[in-house]
Amino acid sequence: MAVVAVDVGGTFTDFVILKSDGTIYSIKILSTPRSPEVAVLDGLRRIREPISEVLHATTIGTNTLLGQVGLEIPKVALFTTKGFRDVIEIGRQNRPRLYDLFFDKPRPLVPRELRFEVDERVLADGTVAKQVDPRAVEEYAVKARSMGVVSVAVSYLHSYINPVNEEVTGDVLRKYFRYVSLSSKIAPEPREYERTSTTVVNAVLMPIVSEYIARFSEGLKELNIDRFYIMSSAGGLIDANEAMERPVQLIESGPAAGAVAVAEFSRLIGAENIIGFDMGGTTAKASSILKHEPEVTTEYEVGGEAHHGRLIKGSGYPVRFPFIDLAEVSSGGGTIIWRDEAGALRVGPISAGADPGPICYGRGGRESTLTDANVVLGRIGEYLLGGEMRLDRDAAIKGLSRLGDPINVALEAIRLAVVEMARAVRLVTVERGLDPRDFTLMAFGGAGPQFAPYIAEELGINSVIVPPEPGAFSALGLLMADERFEVRASFPRNLEDEFRRLEDELLSRLGRVDYFLRYADVRYVGQGWELTIPVGKPASMGDVERTFNDRHYATYGFKLNKPVEIVTIRVFAVITRVKPRFKAPRTNGEAKPRSFRRVFFEDWVEAPVYWREDIPINQAIKGPAIIEEYGSTIVVPPKWRTMVNEHGEVMMIH
Repeated sequence: MAVVAVDVGGTFTDFVILKSDGTIYSIKILSTPRSPEVAVLDGLRRIREPISEVLHATTIGTNTLLGQVGLEIPKVALFTTKGFRDVIEIGRQNRPRLYDLFFDKPRPLVPRELRFEVDERVLADGTVAKQVDPRAVEEYAVKARSMGVVSVAVSYLHSYINPVNEEVTGDVLRKYFRYVSLSSKIAPEPREYERTSTTVVNAVLMPIVSEYIARFSEGLKELNIDRFYIMSSAGGLIDANEAMERPVQLIESGPAAGAVAVAEFSRLIGAENIIGFDMGGTTAKASSILKHEPEVTTEYEVGGEAHHGRLIKGSGYPVRFPFIDLAEVSSGGGTIIWRDEAGALRVGPISAGADPGPICYGRGGRESTLTDANVVLGRIGEYLLGGEMRLDRDAAIKGLSRLGDPINVALEAIRLAVVEMARAVRLVTVERGLDPRDFTLMAFGGAGPQFAPYIAEELGINSVIVPPEPGAFSALGLLMADERFEVRASFPRNLEDEFRRLEDELLSRLGRVDYFLRYADVRYVGQGWELTIPVGKPASMGDVERTFNDRHYATYGFKLNKPVEIVTIRVFAVITRVKPRFKAPRTNGEAKPRSFRRVFFEDWVEAPVYWREDIPINQAIKGPAIIEEYGSTIVVPPKWRTMVNEHGEVMMIH
């Protein structure tokens, strides 16, 4: 029986099939953006092996909060402590555009008439000053239901220390509503605004994700597939029940899979410091992997604005949940090239997507894209997907000619895209206190290996790795991921005892755990924000202080002679899964070019074109050269050389 991983992208939907003998293969089909499940089910029908389970990465959480057509936000009510009705509307004082007098804050997800103040109070030390009255909660519940509410969020003051009032309220509300989110279960940590916002976002997503999972499950049953798992934002697989209970952890489901793939493959090849660079048809994403673990952050704003890959605080809805630290920019193979009113050449942020796609796809596209630029320069040949998809180079030249000389326009557009994508890499390295020159760039996605050498040159990086199956590497990340389940607690009194309590809770719930990962959100006493650090076993404050001081110095360039405090601890329970086995490269013979074609680098050259599977281990190929395969094309510029290593990865050295 096969296990199938599915990653739905803006242009292609990727499938990686793990066969029972441990080998893998991939297929790609054009996405159906208006109905993503159509492409998913179509692809599953093409797979000949019987399928035991499906692993899935989804963007339904992000799309809901961005207002995608067909995903309407349900009516949600908020039950909160008396006097805190407007906390989600007041928010923080950070403004995304400081001097914009006409800026409108994001519309609250819960209108004021659906926010109910409950006369209860828990003090900061956990003492219950006033117990909740179930009759008052029931009265509000009846009113909320009469107003069409389908999902409820509950966020009481200091419930992260003592959740008793929230739990009583939840018991009452479940008699009237199917979907109930308690902040003490969703985000048990301080800061009323962020905790309430996270709980409200979870309440918004619960009906939508639950219905999506139900529909998806029905489609799988028709194909005789019983089980499926979903990728969480923290980089682990979760089951359907966990996804429906805490859908807030699915917001960055898709991009997280690529970072997991980089982390696991770096472990396989023994490379400790890796920058993951994922460039598909719509966006490019960067992540930093240190000692085979992706960087994790607990702060995120969903549905907000981004500026050159940096999330703009105050423009969206804060979510306090573990996320793999990613930077994303609007540069993909389908990103549109255009000129502004002043005549300057611009790239993005709009993408041609899959329908109609780049001009060279011949599907009715009229806007030139980065893929068209590479086709015009000869860096992409006349076919994609191993010959399944023919490209129209003449149409691409004609499209770019509307913007100027096609060669100059193509080169300038690629240069602009490289600068933008290098900026994303700097966000996950330089702005985290890391030097990109100490890293190797791992490039994947259909377009990543075409741009990676130029991004590396921009950043002073001397080596690039292109892993096996680069065009479907994010989907492959689903197969390389383990199951991960998270719990947390705030202001622990005894550090090791609290960690053990959380581990016992997870073990009791799951029945089997292979190992645990421990983290802590730490700050200097008096600071307003924390840094997340890993914690060893047994946990000790001395080790925490040393690790925190080192991380603070690396991040901000200084450390203080002040005591530190732990705000929140979190534990991940990890259940390991069988990983795919990569096909070993050839060990004998010498690959010959299958053809030659004119490719523009500094000038036109006759570059040899190799097929990746023909190249044996350790055969050196000097640029300029092109290496083609089913899901991607590797561009080897002049002054670069490349060879295939033992796990099938292509190593490029400058």
